[in-house]
Parts: sequence; structure tokens; C-alpha cells
Amino acid sequence: MAELPRRRLRVLTWHVHGNYLYNLSQVPHDFYLLTDAARSTHHAGRVGVLPWGDNVHEVADTHLLQVAFDVVLYQHRAQWDDDRLRLLSPAQRRLPAIVLEHDPPQEHPTDTRHWCQDRNALLVHVTPWNALMWDAGITPHRVVEHGVKPLAELPWSGAQARGLVVVNHLLQRGRRLGLDIYREAAAAVPLTLVGMASKDLGGAGEVPQMDLPQVMAQHRFFFNPIRHTSLGLAIIEAMMAGLPVVGLATTELVTVIDSGRNGYVDTRPERLHGVMKELLRDPTLAGAWGEAGRRAARERFGIERFVDDWLRVFDEVTR
Repeated sequence: MAELPRRRLRVLTWHVHGNYLYNLSQVPHDFYLLTDAARSTHHAGRVGVLPWGDNVHEVADTHLLQVAFDVVLYQHRAQWDDDRLRLLSPAQRRLPAIVLEHDPPQEHPTDTRHWCQDRNALLVHVTPWNALMWDAGITPHRVVEHGVKPLAELPWSGAQARGLVVVNHLLQRGRRLGLDIYREAAAAVPLTLVGMASKDLGGAGEVPQMDLPQVMAQHRFFFNPIRHTSLGLAIIEAMMAGLPVVGLATTELVTVIDSGRNGYVDTRPERLHGVMKELLRDPTLAGAWGEAGRRAARERFGIERFVDDWLRVFDEVTR
């Protein structure tokens, strides 16, 4: 069972990554999402179809100064550089501050100093890989690995002899997200691409979040073409749905996938094509790898461990 908090906190934050925020909201504190009149990017509040709990609230920027908080959880540079200085009062800026970094550095992979340089803030990375690659400078940092509360518990069937790829705006984001890797693979094996703007590449379009577990359970395997990113939540969700994961042996994924047991990773795309073809020919093998992946994901990325880790972080910054 997850630990109980020392006291219930009021946490000001932003809606940056919906699925991450949903998992974070399983922590027994109150989360206040900053909104603006336009419901602009990162200021949209409780949007979407996710089953938000009663501990997730909205606070308008025009009302922000009248609300008392215990912690501010920043999730994007614009919030630290702009919203913090423009919207928060001096007293709110002095509150315990957590900077949640979702991504590895996207300029130089090893020599990029993190944009938050503040001894009084706590930088939290979502993967050990991110912490390894960022230069944190003077800012103390911790790692809280992902945790996932599945939106549905469905049996894997793998009835569709196709691989599933989940990437938003792949055409726009190009090589870093593996546009060329995806195109080469799609020419070699049948793949279903879903995500925002995926129809631009002949994909199936965006799948509602509540429907994605069913789509995952029907596919034979999950293919991750991404070269350089954090560990995508879609990968963990696929593993929890029983899909074997095939992907590039880069970033944190190499510590998650044990090739030949719960999926397969390699730096040679042609080797990945061969593995995907084997999984299409042998659904029994796909099922065995997928079940091993489900067990590994539940052990490493279970929601209770995630909640406990975040309770300790909040306790640390407010102690």
C-alpha cells in the first residue's frame, strides 16, 4: 500500500502531459491547475476524458493571488521564466519549488546546463537517463521514475497481425522522433500509426485515451521508432497491456527491455524488422514476451511505488 502523507498539500501546477498528470494526481494531495481565459497551451485545466479525481482543481490566473498554496510544481521552462515572474506574488515565488523535467536535453545531449539554476528548487527527472544527460549545475536533483495506473485492464489478444506505433506529430518532429525509422519499418512490416496528426503519414489518427488500451490489446506488438526522448508513457502502457515492445536500443529503454524475454531492442533497424516479422509469424512468442513485459512493467512502474516516491519528494521540499 502507498504511504500516507504527513499532511495534505495544496500544489499549484500546470496541465502539460495529460497522462502523466493523471498518474501524478493519484498522490493524495490537492493539485490546482493554472488556467487562463483562452485555455491556452499548458493552461487548459481539467480537459479531456481522463477520469480526474476530486483532488484535481482549477485556478484562474486572475484569481491566483487570492489562493494559498504549499508547493509550486513547474513542468516547463515557460512556467519558470514567464508565469512565475508575471503571475505569482513574491510570497508565492518563495514557496517550495519543484521543477519536473519530462525530457532529456534537446540541444547538446551531454553538455547542456539545465535552465533552472536555483539552489532552493528541486529538479525532478522522470528517468535516470534524463538525470545522467542533463547538467543540473547548482540545482539539487532527484529521479522519480514513471508510474502508471492503467485506464483499463484488458486481456491481450494480438489478433491484429500488425504492430502499433504511438507518436504525436511524427511528421513535424522528424528524425529525433524517428520519422525515417518509422517509414523504413512501415515498408517492411504492417504497422498502425496513431497519435496527433498521424493521418499526415497515412496513420489512423488520434485515438481517445480511454480507447487506447483496447487498441493496444488487439495489436501483435508495439514498435518504438524514437531515437532521443524520455521513456514514453505509451511504452509502459503497452507493456502493461501485454504487448511485446520492439524499439531502438537508446535512452532509458535499454534498461526496460530484456531482448528475447519481454521484447527486443537494437541499434540496427534491419534487425528490428526481422524481429517484428518473427512476432507476426509466431503469436505464441509474442504472447510470452508480452506477458513477461507486463510483469516487468508492474514491478518497476506500478502506481503505488510512484505515489510513495512523490510523497517523499513533497515531504522533502516542505519539511
